[in-house]
Amino acid sequence: MGASGSGKTSMRSMIFSNNPASLTSRLGATIDVEQNHVRFLGDLILNLWDCGGQDAFMDSYLTTQRSTIFSHVGVMIYVFDVETREMSKDLEYYRDCLEGLTQFSKEANVFLLVHKMDLIREGDRAAVFQRKVAELEKASGETGVKVYGTSIYDESLYKAWSSIVNTLIPNARNLSKHLRIFAEACSATEVVLFERTTFLVIATSSPSDTSDTFSSDPVAAHKLDPKRYERTSELIKSFKQSCSRLREEFHSLELELAEFTAVLDEMTKNTYVLVVVHDPVVETAAIKMNIRMARRKFEELQGDNLVS
Repeated sequence: MGASGSGKTSMRSMIFSNNPASLTSRLGATIDVEQNHVRFLGDLILNLWDCGGQDAFMDSYLTTQRSTIFSHVGVMIYVFDVETREMSKDLEYYRDCLEGLTQFSKEANVFLLVHKMDLIREGDRAAVFQRKVAELEKASGETGVKVYGTSIYDESLYKAWSSIVNTLIPNARNLSKHLRIFAEACSATEVVLFERTTFLVIATSSPSDTSDTFSSDPVAAHKLDPKRYERTSELIKSFKQSCSRLREEFHSLELELAEFTAVLDEMTKNTYVLVVVHDPVVETAAIKMNIRMARRKFEELQGDNLVS
């Protein structure tokens, strides 16, 4: 949800329809509610409601359509244009939406996206974002929210949406636990599991509270870019689009560099796995063999997740 022109439809088309940012300007305004049933992880269906942000529609959502819009909600994503001149009105609608959630879907997670951050000068972005976070947290009252600054022109969009869909995956922590076991067996620095179509991050071998380092052996710890997940999502998705334009199908990727080796390969029919190894003794063939041996187990885990 969010005001008209805040960028809701553009980000949805990029994440779930694989449209590049350059084509989003062709998208028209959303009329009333557009419902999309998105197949995620094979048998998990995400029911996405893209709600038009014009005043007449927002008033309708909060009155005559209130029970329909706010019932059985797993996640509400409210998008704010960082440069809006109508922030007071946006916040008023947002607070009304929170009341609707409290009435019909108390357990729903709330994500707030401060969108179009690319319009702010790079040197000012951090300060502007922190001011927005403070303003939105104050408006949210006692409701717990997660705030992300996003843009369709960089990896920030993938970071936000990976966090969002992660809350909808049953037993995602169980997948992370087994990725840590797999990483140790492979002598890997890190292992990351991506959803096949969107290339959003499903789970990683790194502890959730550690964003820049991971290793089972502190002596061998390596400094890793805190934006590595979303940058990988963005780069691989762009590479897949390039393959499609050449009428070629993307299957796997191997990188052997002086500092590390990385293998991106299919883990299950609905996921890809990225294995990063800094140990020069570990051969690429050994990594690929370990992936093949782990596939059956992760197919079982994914099946358990979807039925639980």
